[in-house]
Amino acid sequence: MIKKEAWIWMDGKLVPWDQANVHILAHTLHYGYGAFEGIRAYRMADGRSAVFRLAEHIERLYQSAKLLELEVPYSRDEACAASVRTLAVNGMEEGYLRPLVFLGEREVGVYPGDSPDVRLAIIAWRWGSYLGAEALEKGIRVKVSSYSKPSVNAALLKGKVCGHYVNSVMAKMEAKREGYHEAILLDHCGYVAEGSGENLFLVQRGEILTPGLDASILGGITRDAVIQVARDLGFTVRETPLTRSDLYLADEVFFSGTAAEVTPIREIDRRIVGKGSCGPVTRALQKAFFEVVSGRDGRYDKWLTVYKPEAIPAPADCV
Repeated sequence: MIKKEAWIWMDGKLVPWDQANVHILAHTLHYGYGAFEGIRAYRMADGRSAVFRLAEHIERLYQSAKLLELEVPYSRDEACAASVRTLAVNGMEEGYLRPLVFLGEREVGVYPGDSPDVRLAIIAWRWGSYLGAEALEKGIRVKVSSYSKPSVNAALLKGKVCGHYVNSVMAKMEAKREGYHEAILLDHCGYVAEGSGENLFLVQRGEILTPGLDASILGGITRDAVIQVARDLGFTVRETPLTRSDLYLADEVFFSGTAAEVTPIREIDRRIVGKGSCGPVTRALQKAFFEVVSGRDGRYDKWLTVYKPEAIPAPADCV
């Protein structure tokens, strides 16, 4: 359950949480024609706060909008500044950001019109471990879903598009209903794609393997960070097609993502992965990742946008 904060940034203004509403005929509500991002802010070891890879996330938001032929009515710099401000005015030392590009109610049919009503909202809330704190330590149980990812020619899979996630919702519901924490989706050819909202890695004989960007996956920003950090630690990382058998026979398997961070997988389809706990490679990457986001590893300071949380009662530009 999301805890209410004070303010949501919406179309250039800070709006009280309960007043940040849209009309029931908003086009995106009906057709899923919109784009969004998931971004985390962390409280660092020195007490400051920082957003992880903010510029890269906002860039992907705008690339997703471009794929949909939507022109966001604010610059990337304005969106970055609004993201930081939303965290700051809510007094949040750490939290989760959800920028959302969506269409208003100007048009109701499938066709959004020649000049659609493109809007931008940025929401922040406090969110702990997506799959639970215990998941980061002990790992999770995962099911290969009966739902599959569409082919790269059937959907604009390189965009974080709202409507794409119906497939993920169904996969997650199926997994939870059958007693698992999460799902793994295969692509239309039967190769491993990703989780319902995470990228996937496995470890075989000390080598880290993951589906390439030519697969039916979203190019995850945390995925990219994990690959860079892993290589800096001296691991070999190879992007390659993976099969269900590879999952079952892997020494280690883990998810990465803004929400999932680096989450080990201890069981897949009732088959124990490795020793049934977080493996040594996953543990090393998990430790390194949290060193990065906490600001303890200065090599990656360029990934951190520092801000000062200072809750205020009523911003001058609130409605």
